[in-house]
Amino acid sequence: MISTIKTGLGAGLKTTWSLGKIIFPITLIVTLLQYTPVLPWVIDLISPVMSIFGLSGDAAIPLVFGNFLNLYAGIGAILSLDLTVKEVFILAVMLSFSHNLLIESSVATRVGVKIWLMLVVRIGLAVISAIVINLVWNGGGELAVYGMMPPQQDSPEGVMEILSAGLVKAGFGVFQLALIVIPLMVGIQILKDLKWLAVFSRWMSPITRMLGMKENTSTTLAAGLMFGLAYGSAVMIQAVEEDGVSRKDVTIAFIFLVACHAVVEDTLIFVPLGIPVLPLLLIRLITAILLTLLVSYFWRRAEIAQGKEATIS
Repeated sequence: MISTIKTGLGAGLKTTWSLGKIIFPITLIVTLLQYTPVLPWVIDLISPVMSIFGLSGDAAIPLVFGNFLNLYAGIGAILSLDLTVKEVFILAVMLSFSHNLLIESSVATRVGVKIWLMLVVRIGLAVISAIVINLVWNGGGELAVYGMMPPQQDSPEGVMEILSAGLVKAGFGVFQLALIVIPLMVGIQILKDLKWLAVFSRWMSPITRMLGMKENTSTTLAAGLMFGLAYGSAVMIQAVEEDGVSRKDVTIAFIFLVACHAVVEDTLIFVPLGIPVLPLLLIRLITAILLTLLVSYFWRRAEIAQGKEATIS
């Protein structure tokens, strides 16, 4: 058992270092950008197109903060605005698909997934879902009643305070990553050595096969669904190195996870907004399944076509 824990700790520390090199600088840069004209400029840039999604111009604020930072920043911005129930629900759906883009998309590149693919899928899902909801739903015109307000924090003043705040936030981000990833890697190593992981993979194999992936991808899907893209990718990195997960399965798994990840946290976090969260969860889950099945189908067709061409030649 001691050797198992050592192996898990080693894998956890290695993964934390690998992901921390991405998370720390991006978090620091984005935090510093909050106190420059950059984010206000982006907000002013996209405000005129908000009506396409059935949103007011002010709704650009939570979208920018949610995508540049994280869901908590986006929700904090929503709570500071007077929006209708429909607007809040549309924002919740958009942000559930597309948030923390810089870190989560960059992390995916560590396992060979193209960053442009991640961005296209996540932003595309956010845009399409918002347009569809705006066209289909005629209700929700009353003002949203929020369940709670976030505590107000004093903004840092001066270059050194801003830099200090950025360093603290970036460091805490890596520390938080380590608190989750290291125990997760130890737990997975224990499950491997006890052969329970193989049993779990067999249980999940019908689902992974249905989605067009091999059963060795099941651990990644479970981790992503529970912990999110960044922490799910930690498991994926180990799976790619040790279990030989193919590029196809890596890509398909991440396509599923960009639509539906951290289902518990990323669903419950919207409860204070006073919107029904069950439809939000169902939209994410159904979209993830349909999108993954579609990608798997066309990928399989492409492989068959390539095989026929190779045979003919």
